[in-house]
Parts: sequence; structure tokens; C-alpha cells
Amino acid sequence: MTPPTTAPATPAVRTPAPLARRVAAQARFEAMAMLRNGEQLLLLVVLPLMALAALTLTGLLDGVVPAGATRVDVAVPGVLALCVLSNAFSGQGIQTGFDRRYGVLRFLSTTPLGRGGLIAGKLLAILAVLVVQYVLVAAVGAALGWRPEPAAVLLSVPVLLLGAATFTGLGLLLAGTVRAEATLAVTNLVWVLLAAVGGTLFPATTLPAGPAGLVGLLPSGALGAGLRETFLTGGPSLLPLLVLAGWGAAAWAGAVRWFRWS
Repeated sequence: MTPPTTAPATPAVRTPAPLARRVAAQARFEAMAMLRNGEQLLLLVVLPLMALAALTLTGLLDGVVPAGATRVDVAVPGVLALCVLSNAFSGQGIQTGFDRRYGVLRFLSTTPLGRGGLIAGKLLAILAVLVVQYVLVAAVGAALGWRPEPAAVLLSVPVLLLGAATFTGLGLLLAGTVRAEATLAVTNLVWVLLAAVGGTLFPATTLPAGPAGLVGLLPSGALGAGLRETFLTGGPSLLPLLVLAGWGAAAWAGAVRWFRWS
């Protein structure tokens, strides 16, 4: 009697995790990579908090503090704008630039995560880090006497989201079109210039009339103005939002058109 033959076992095929889980895992990895890196932590947290203390405890803002407000009321919106610039533009731009240089982007774009999932993970990581930044700035601001209206805090969220989307597009456009070393140099230089004279920490009204008008058309000036209006007057005017939206649309269109994955 011939013994029955047993068919060889078919190896189990592992199916990829759902897209939402893959994107969440990538976002968690990106966010932790930014927060655990010493240089990134300096850019994302330490320098903004130092700027907040300096603007509040010195007389740098005395000429632009409106009646009924205090230094910290003007300082906090500017520092939140600086957080967006540090996070979405400089931090993500530098990280993406070096990921591209070392082939990480090309590798991840061929995995089940895909290019769309990778970009979505980056956006979620930026938002997660922005939440941490907001909480820390608000806590330090509160210790320095900041008492915002709850409605203004809620209204600041969509302004910050629009700013984060705009500066993420600009950061990806730069990181995807030039070498990593150039990305590092340009983002650091632009960060300093926009923080100092780009309407981020200081309102454009501190500049002469001609340059002030130009600064108001920069994404940094629009974000800073929009956040200051939100906290000081109860809501942003339309012009800063339109300027941010225009820069964001142009940046993302350029990134889609010219971004190189390797």
C-alpha cells in the first residue's frame, strides 16, 4: 500500500499593513527622529523658547505693542510662526534633503508605503511636532503672563495649519531640487533672515514703508501677521491668508513638478 503523499506547505504570504497604519508608523518615526536629534531639538524648541524669553523680558518689542496688550502678547504669535518655520521648512527640508542624498527616499518610495504615503507621513510628523511646540510655547508664555482668549487659541489652529502646509511645500521643493549640502545652507540662512527681518518675530511695521510692504507679501510675514491679528484682534484678516495660500499652492505645484526622489 502506497502511503499518501503530503503536498509541501505553501509559505504564508504576508500582506502589507493597511495604508493608514503604514502612514502612522512613518509619521511616528519621522517625528521621533526630529525630536531626538540634538541639532533639530535646538532648532525646533530651544531657540524659539529663548526668543520668547528675550522678546518678553527686554524692550525689543516696546515700539509695536498695541494699547491694552503686553510684550508677551506680541511675542507669542511671532514665536509660534518661528516654530512653523523651524519645523516645516528648516527641519523637514534638511531631513528630506539628506534622506534623498543617501537613497532613503528612493527606497521608501518603492515599498508598500509609496510616495503618497511617505509625504503623508511627513505631514503628520510635522503636525505632531507642531503640537509639542505649541504646548511648550504656551506653557512658557503662560508663565510669563500670556492670557489669550480661548476663541483666539482655536482660531490660531487653522492659521498654523495653513502656514505649516505652505512651508512644508517650500521645504520639499528646496530639498527635492538641490543638493543636501545646499539645502542645509539655504534653509539655515533663510531661517535667520525670515526670523529677523521677514515679519516672523517682529511685525513688518518695524521696517520702513517700502520694505514693510514687501515683507507682508512673504509667507513668513503673512504667517506672523495672521497669528498676531488672531491673538490681538480676535481673528486674522483675509490678506495674510491669501498670501499664505498663494505661496503654498505655488510651492506644492513646484514640488510635484520638479521634486527628484534620488
